[in-house]
Amino acid sequence: MRYEAVIGLEVHAQLKTASKIFCGCSASFGAPPNTHTCPVCLGMPGSLPVLNEKAVLYAVRMALATNCRVNLESRFARKNYFYPDLPKGYQISQYEAPVAEHGWLDIEANGAAKRVGITRIHMEEDAGKLVHDPHRPVSRVDLNRAGTPLIEIVSEPDMRAPEEAGAYLRGIHAILRYLDICDGNMEEGGFRCDANVSVRPLGQKEFGVRAEVKNMNSFKNVERAIAHEIRRQVELIEDGGTVIQETRLWDADLGKTFSMRGKEEARDYRYFPDPDLLPLVLDPAWVEEIRAGLPELPQAKRARYVAELGLSQEDAGVLTADHALARYFEEALSVYNKPRPVCNQITGALLALLNAKNLSVDASPVPPERLAALVGLVEDGTVSGNTAKTVLEKMAATGRPPREIVEAEGLVQVSDEALIEQAVDEVLAAGPDEVAAYKGGKTKLMGFFVGETMRKTKGKANPKVVNGLLKKKLEA
Repeated sequence: MRYEAVIGLEVHAQLKTASKIFCGCSASFGAPPNTHTCPVCLGMPGSLPVLNEKAVLYAVRMALATNCRVNLESRFARKNYFYPDLPKGYQISQYEAPVAEHGWLDIEANGAAKRVGITRIHMEEDAGKLVHDPHRPVSRVDLNRAGTPLIEIVSEPDMRAPEEAGAYLRGIHAILRYLDICDGNMEEGGFRCDANVSVRPLGQKEFGVRAEVKNMNSFKNVERAIAHEIRRQVELIEDGGTVIQETRLWDADLGKTFSMRGKEEARDYRYFPDPDLLPLVLDPAWVEEIRAGLPELPQAKRARYVAELGLSQEDAGVLTADHALARYFEEALSVYNKPRPVCNQITGALLALLNAKNLSVDASPVPPERLAALVGLVEDGTVSGNTAKTVLEKMAATGRPPREIVEAEGLVQVSDEALIEQAVDEVLAAGPDEVAAYKGGKTKLMGFFVGETMRKTKGKANPKVVNGLLKKKLEA
């Protein structure tokens, strides 16, 4: 390409506090419209905001987890704009003095490691929600979400490809989940991302004109939207057009972005310090106490799984990308301490089962201690790996423990060499042409003989014994 992309992400994460950021209204999702409201979040005259301490705690935790400098004094500002879902006519945010700045996150994308800078993390309140009637030209306002606590995590424009943006976004999402400060639900709006995308000729230092892309509700759609926007801008420039600074909406069904409005600058919002809120002053000892209480984060956990448990980088990456999956793995490991077979059972059969049922690991019908017991049955030779998949499905369907299913349904693996040898002899006798072909050099036929033997023994034969006997007889 004669152009390179320049990508920066603005991530909004709703904090998992019980109440809103400046009032005592519930911040829970899914209540009937306009039932979680009060004079403060409705912007009634004379009402005064009071800062939620837990929201500050969560913001500082995220700042420390992303290597940011925590500002011991920060200030709230009014971001002025007019929209039906913003009852006060302004949003309480932070501008000139955010709670944290100058952090970074290491990512891996397209086979390469990269450090993405984090410009700032600031606290703010969310706006309400417009609900558009699908049958009439009518929109309704639900202000339940108005005033829910957010942090906005603004990256540096350090990413150059959609895959890098996806890796960064997944990394931020994972950290929020590990810290247990955000539910990370993109469909419900608990985790939202806007992408600033521009292109420039290769070798040029100055940035091109950027477009902000909104309305992306999954990691995959973020990557798709950015890839489309890069193509759109390059084609526009090569056709002699000019990229304009604007906000665009992503349509996942059409796979395109569409112009929404001109992109505002900071001066358009007329920021000024909020006169109803004092500067936020943090105790350095409190910040250090928060730092000391941080959990093991995804990158550190991944490195430990590789160094101490002997897992591959790929397997460790799969397990640590989701905090719930890492917790499941460690609970299973506490019951049966063989990391590789436990990992293989989780990343293979269990995840396939959960994906087929559209379930999260938190909702797994097979608890970790029972999966560990199943791994134990495979490792001690009670059942084969193939039979274990059947047992896992029955565990999920019935809730019964693995040994009970194996014994009740006669699934115990056969390792008796004399019984297996009889089946092997029958398979070889029934396929003289295949035997001759194997001996003539077509060694891939070994899979055929193994499969036939397993079918003859109804999947109960020990595969190691089967392979050993077949090799012995075919190469005699």
